[in-house]
Amino acid sequence: MRRLAFLAVVSGCIGAAAPAAAQLMDVLTAPKTLIERAAEARSASDIAKDNAIVVKVNAAMARAGTAKAATEIYEQRLLVTGLFSDKAALDSFHRDVKAIEGIRKLYWHVGWLAEDDAKRKGLPSWSDTLAVTTKAQARLTKAAGGRYVNYRVAGDTHGTLYVIGRAYGKAEANAVVAALKEGNGVKAVVNYIDARP
Repeated sequence: MRRLAFLAVVSGCIGAAAPAAAQLMDVLTAPKTLIERAAEARSASDIAKDNAIVVKVNAAMARAGTAKAATEIYEQRLLVTGLFSDKAALDSFHRDVKAIEGIRKLYWHVGWLAEDDAKRKGLPSWSDTLAVTTKAQARLTKAAGGRYVNYRVAGDTHGTLYVIGRAYGKAEANAVVAALKEGNGVKAVVNYIDARP
């Protein structure tokens, strides 16, 4: 998974002003592994296009000085979720992402709330949100017996999961959404699955 925020949590950078470590940038800009590529039902050229876009999105996030967003991409359709506390950083990140060439469709689910805003009270932390998302992806993989490799899942702090990818038919897409809805803390699932052979 190419979740910038998840990698930042793993590397201990979630509270940092900007992801500055060279090792972090190496991980953030790394393309999908060969094993992941072999499992997907699409061309290497299509995956390469996605990887090129993700590298640019990660660079935009680094310029904005934040790691509190998650990105998922499939067939140049980019899904971005997150909750920023700095409006200027959010605006800069959004502007930079919109300027990236090659994005066919942008699904933007990024919000802004000041750190001291009362609406933040009771919201799960970003690391808790990432945990729900990771469990959802694992649940999907288990429920599908490894068949559903063409899906990416991202979440937000309001308990919404977003799924993007490609199904071979409506029944498969419905099964994916149903598996995602089953988790604790999941309040809604937004479906951006293309159903086509």
